[in-house]
Amino acid sequence: MSSASAVRKMINFIVPLFCFLSSRSQSTIKGKVIDRISREPLEYAIISVDPKGKTAITDQQGNFEMHVMAQVDSLRVSFVGYEPQMLGIGKSVHPYLIELKRGSVDLKAVTIQPLPNNASFSTISSIDLNLHPVNSAQDLMRLVPGLSLMQHQGGGIAEHIFFRGFDADHGTDVSVSVDGMPLNLVSHAHGQGFSDLHFLIPELVMNLEYGKGPYYSDHGDFTTAGYLGFKTADVLNKSEVKLEAGEFNTGRVMTAINLLSNKAQQRGENAYIAGEAIYTDGPFDYAQHFNRANLFGKYSVSVSRKTQLKITLSTFNSLWRSSGEIPARATSEGLISRWGFIDSAQGGNTARTTAIIRFSSELSDKLTMENQVYYTHYFFNLNYDETFFANDSINGDQLRQRESRDLYGYNGKLSHHAYFKNGAELTSSAGLGFQINNIHGSELSHTKNYNDVLEYLQHGNVREWTLNTYLDENYRTGKWVLDAGIRLDYLHFNYMDFLNPLQAPIGKAIVCPKLNIEYTFNEKLQLYAKTGKGFHSNDAKVVSENKGIGVLPAAYGADLGINWKPVPQLYLNASVWYLFLQQEFVYNGDDGTFSPGNQTRREGIDFSARYEFINWLYADFDINLCKARNIKAAKGDDYLPLSVPLYSTGGLYFKLSNGLNGGLSYRYMKDRPANEDNSLVAKGYFLTDLTANYTKRKFELGLEIQNLFNTKWRDAQYEVESRLKNEPQPVDDISFTPGMPFFGKLKFALFF
Repeated sequence: MSSASAVRKMINFIVPLFCFLSSRSQSTIKGKVIDRISREPLEYAIISVDPKGKTAITDQQGNFEMHVMAQVDSLRVSFVGYEPQMLGIGKSVHPYLIELKRGSVDLKAVTIQPLPNNASFSTISSIDLNLHPVNSAQDLMRLVPGLSLMQHQGGGIAEHIFFRGFDADHGTDVSVSVDGMPLNLVSHAHGQGFSDLHFLIPELVMNLEYGKGPYYSDHGDFTTAGYLGFKTADVLNKSEVKLEAGEFNTGRVMTAINLLSNKAQQRGENAYIAGEAIYTDGPFDYAQHFNRANLFGKYSVSVSRKTQLKITLSTFNSLWRSSGEIPARATSEGLISRWGFIDSAQGGNTARTTAIIRFSSELSDKLTMENQVYYTHYFFNLNYDETFFANDSINGDQLRQRESRDLYGYNGKLSHHAYFKNGAELTSSAGLGFQINNIHGSELSHTKNYNDVLEYLQHGNVREWTLNTYLDENYRTGKWVLDAGIRLDYLHFNYMDFLNPLQAPIGKAIVCPKLNIEYTFNEKLQLYAKTGKGFHSNDAKVVSENKGIGVLPAAYGADLGINWKPVPQLYLNASVWYLFLQQEFVYNGDDGTFSPGNQTRREGIDFSARYEFINWLYADFDINLCKARNIKAAKGDDYLPLSVPLYSTGGLYFKLSNGLNGGLSYRYMKDRPANEDNSLVAKGYFLTDLTANYTKRKFELGLEIQNLFNTKWRDAQYEVESRLKNEPQPVDDISFTPGMPFFGKLKFALFF
């Protein structure tokens, strides 16, 4: 064969091959997905090639990058609660700006996608936020499947949290944040990790992120059972004024107003102010005169095309009287009604003022940096009486808790997104944070008439600071998502005890690795496995008294779960989980004592279902089973007090095109042990709530009914050894706060 002939044959082979490969060549599509009205970026929006093909997920700034074949001429962009949009791929300059319009929830259009680790429950959270009527910050917390709340001061202090087998007190084993600012207060006078959400105006919350277990590199202290993260709106969809009135002299006024014009918003500048005032006497014989006032303001501006500044200011004040917890025998013997009181002088007041400055910048199309500083000034004062005359038969057992605090903090995060030609993505994150707590006059005192101090049980100042850093790698390739991270926390405790001035500062560090794997078979089925180590810190006063032993008890957990859409209108999530706690170190803020406990384990099953009957009628169902035990205790004496063995919520919700919307929901909690041998039982309950609204573009009318069937139930319940004035000696009994009876409330809102 001649060389010329060989060349011709090679050309005849190469040219068709080149043409074929060219037709199969890829193009890179970049863009940003935002809300059409608020202009806020939408994280975890899904960009997909129809009908079935590659997908991309938007990051925190709403950005995405996708490699598609050259012949692809359109993409589908979707997000739960928004109308999907088809994106035509032309020759216009990238990146694309995609504006999604809010719409109804369409479960049939929801697909299962390989999402980052922190987004495990984002689909369920988005569905619930769009469907559930929300009347308070506590309603928002209850959107987390398996999380239940109780209140023992009639709404005056932070709710008591129960989650994944933990009696988490007011936040000891559940970390809570608002706009990235940690809310749990360390070494609080009333309880470690105290998280008071009453300053949060529910109408301002645009997103709820939560995670179960200790599997998240960017969440540290108190993240054993899980975490909750609330995000407030940068700009309001609309301004509004709302009036609410209900039984028991209950009233609420709320207003939220955009301060800048639409033209300013188009330039990337937004500002609004919101306020809330609440009053109620409650159903108690001794009216609680509960009042609360909130003021909240936020300003955000695009300093440049890729740099944004956000400033948030808020202040909150609350004052109340309380009937407290009453012994069960006092009501069964007819000494008082279940709405009565033993000590009428209980109550308190609290205040919190906060400033947050957040500065985020896209250093390049793949590198982002976030910096946040925050400051809080806080005051807390509580007068209460649980035991009455058990310890002092003459003066009584009245106690006072008090503190004033200045809190300073910083959170920083550097994220790099790498996109590969095969469609794989690697997100690398590095974080750094610190917090300083200066607590002045942390006090637990035995008082008479709550003014005269008979004895200081604890009294001193606390200087506690923490430093944390973490690295996290999230790799997404095809059907797999691999997430590996490691976190280091260092905590320094300094308790300046006025009663025992010889205490020395103590510092401790803990390293927590995380590894999570997710495999998505298709748009209908996904499996995931999560493993990790977490911890909760202990109160500085306890650390000092215990000479640094048991400062940071570790928690080791594992989840094996599934997300599944067996039919288009049904979304299921289920998991089996296990959690081992190195030491159940219990601090009782009510009397200032601590009890170093044994190793404990918790294991359970979580199941959630979301179903769309038709395009305006939806249902949800959650059930959470848990077995919690003290590993070292003898069988029968190994119960963990107040650990919830079974909790379930569910309901039917409707959203009609004519503006009618609302729902009928239930909460069920099974009886649970109140002490280690289950000789005292905290009674369960089944409650039903009803909400109905008529919502139009300019106004809304609404009705809320709590405890529709007027069930007689107990809210907070504890084992308490108390003594009434007519009793010869203390009695070990259940003390409780009665649960809300039938309660109706009307509301009217104007939008402008």
